[in-house]
Amino acid sequence: MALGILTPLTGAAIALALASMKVVKEYERGVKFTLGKYTGTMTPGLRFVVPVIQSWQRVDMRVKAVDVPDQEAMTKDNISVRINAVIYYKVKEANKAIIEVEHYTYAVSQLAQTTMRNVAGEVELDELLSQRDKVSEKIRSIVDKATDPWGIKVESVDLKDIVLPEEMKRVIGKQAEAEREKRSVIIKAEGEVIAAKNMSKAAETLSKSSGALHLRTLQTLNDLSSDQSNTVIFAVPLEVLRAIEKLGKD
Repeated sequence: MALGILTPLTGAAIALALASMKVVKEYERGVKFTLGKYTGTMTPGLRFVVPVIQSWQRVDMRVKAVDVPDQEAMTKDNISVRINAVIYYKVKEANKAIIEVEHYTYAVSQLAQTTMRNVAGEVELDELLSQRDKVSEKIRSIVDKATDPWGIKVESVDLKDIVLPEEMKRVIGKQAEAEREKRSVIIKAEGEVIAAKNMSKAAETLSKSSGALHLRTLQTLNDLSSDQSNTVIFAVPLEVLRAIEKLGKD
């Protein structure tokens, strides 16, 4: 009779012991509550939680990558853009992540969205496009500070895409084309200045040497005559024309 009574009790005790056994993985922490009150954080290993009296919540301590969905934002110079990002964060204090905020993953994502829109509104479009790292760091710093009371550490924020309206894309394309034409004109003008200086030096050298101009003319004619498809117009030196004019007067 006694054995018959002990057997159910033994089975119940074994079942209770098994139900109390919990395994916390290396990358996890367990937040334990006793009668609804926080009573400690369980580290990795085999742990015991008394059913009914105690409860616990598992918290993943690894770095999480969360997509921040597309957000409509207005830049400081009143240009509408769509931006999205990825935020990397991890839980540093498991108890705060459970006690201080409900659904910390959702809360971090919502905070990142709001912060991203606000920061985009504080910079002009050129800065947003050319200084992504600076803007990303500002977003990270704001979100990290705001999530400190939740036991969250924000590792980084990366802006992925900045989508401009079609009309703004056309304007930027025209600006880029105008800039390329401007550089082309400047380079061409600089080349003409250098060529003019070289020609001036050559003319000065030829004028100082007697007969140099005639030799240069003959050299040019020789170069032209090598190609029979050329039509050669012979340039008579001014000195010859003056000599002929003088003979005619005599």
